[in-house]
This record gives sequence, C-alpha cells and structure tokens, in this order.
Amino acid sequence: MLGAGRIRALAAELGLRPTKQWGQNFVIDANTVRRIVRLAGVGSDDVVLEVGPGLGSLTLALLPVVASVTAVEIDPLLAERLALTVGELQPEAVGRLTVINADAMTVTPEHLSEAPTALVANLPYNVSVPVLLHLLQQFPDIASALVMVQAEVADRLAAPPGSRTYGVPSAKARWYGEVRRVGSVPPSVFWPEPRVDSGLVDFRRGEVRGNDALRRRVFAVIDAAFSQRRKTLRSALAGWAGSPAAAEDTLRRAGIEPAERGEQLNIDEFTRIALAAPADS
Repeated sequence: MLGAGRIRALAAELGLRPTKQWGQNFVIDANTVRRIVRLAGVGSDDVVLEVGPGLGSLTLALLPVVASVTAVEIDPLLAERLALTVGELQPEAVGRLTVINADAMTVTPEHLSEAPTALVANLPYNVSVPVLLHLLQQFPDIASALVMVQAEVADRLAAPPGSRTYGVPSAKARWYGEVRRVGSVPPSVFWPEPRVDSGLVDFRRGEVRGNDALRRRVFAVIDAAFSQRRKTLRSALAGWAGSPAAAEDTLRRAGIEPAERGEQLNIDEFTRIALAAPADS
C-alpha cells in the first residue's frame, strides 16, 4: 500500500506537480482505500474499471481482491508509472492490471478487452458526474459502482425527489439504478489536500428502462425541467415541447399536473413525459 511518504517520493521521482485540471489529489491513507474496496463489495469474480488511478493507492487495494483491474488514466506520466509501481509492490498482480492512457469521457467498450462488472474510482471532481453517466451508459455490464466525489456532488447524486439538492445528476443517475451516499472522507487523507470534503456514493444497476433513443429523450426532458427550477413544468418544458400549450398537453397525457415542478418528479415520471411527447419533440 502507498502511504504519504511513498506518494511524495513517487511524485518527486516523476517531477509531478499535481494539477487541478486533471483533479489530481492522491489518497495517502491506506485505511481509506481499504474502506472504499470494502464498501464496493467487489470480489474475486469482478472485473473492475478504475478511473483516475493516479499513483496507484486504490489500484493496489483492489488487485488482491478482484479478478482484474482496468485503470484509465489521462496523465501519460502516471499511466506509464502505474504498472511499474504494481510490479514493485505486488509483482504477482501485474498480469491482472491493464492501464489505458485516455480521457475517461472517450472510453468505449472497444478500448477494453473485458467487459467491466464494477466501477470503483476516485473520480476527478471537476468532471465526476459526466464521467459517471458516460461510463454507466457505455458499459451496461457494470452492475455496481463505488465512487468518491466532492461531498456536494455526492449529496446531489443521492438526493431524492422533492429535496433541495435534487436535480439533473440525481434524476439522470436513477435512469441506470439506485444511488446512495454511504460515507464521508475528510481532506486530510489526500495530498495535496483539497479545499472540500468528499463523499462516497454507491450505485446498483436496476432493470433496463429503455433503449438509447428513449434515454436521450428522457434526458432532454430532465434538462429542460431543471433549466428553470422555480417555474412550473408547463413553463419549463415550453421550449422543449414547442409551446406552453404543447407542454401542458404532453404533461396531461403523461398523467402529470402541469403546475408541478421538475424537482418533484422521479425518473419514472420523467420517462412518462418523454413517452407521451410527439416523436419530433
């Protein structure tokens, strides 16, 4: 496992200066990565996708437990060093690690030799929600995920309808399954220390709700509904539907009161709206 001293030594060896652009805050506490692996519930049959492995703290905690790890790292310097670090500390696990030097937002099944069954990651905080939604859409075999994100984002992802923090991330994540906030992580376990607390989010995939065309239609409804939070759905969906009257017609066909607001609807209700809309909406 990598402690604070080894993390700093590796960074010095590489001449690494962590950047905010790539969300480089490295976990230096072994108990934290063990906790993440435990909460993820992964085991010997799991093929794990890890995003942003950095210097390898979480990777080294995962490899003894799972069948294999595919680590996606955007920084070419860190991507090149990761396999060497695993070779030095866990030589028996080198053959079960694949490192891909890429932006996670561009990764598709064609990049991987095995379909991942789980996502376990300390996601870059500036793009955590887009990355999570992209990977859940691209890899339907991902049955579960445990991700560390900024605490505020964790709250939004896990928020139920009607709550103050419920919004676009909350609704879209539930297209894929159930989301729960399962823990908090203080800044002190990172180097360099971020200025925010972190949260752990657990995801469990649900039943398939529809094809990709329907998903895009539902997500368009969600985006429109939350574009003007304080407005009624009749007003907020007017641009999407073509007019306030068309929005009201669609809402009534879906069994939704036009005076409702987007933050009051669950994913099933957003889906009903998308299905009730004319095909060209």
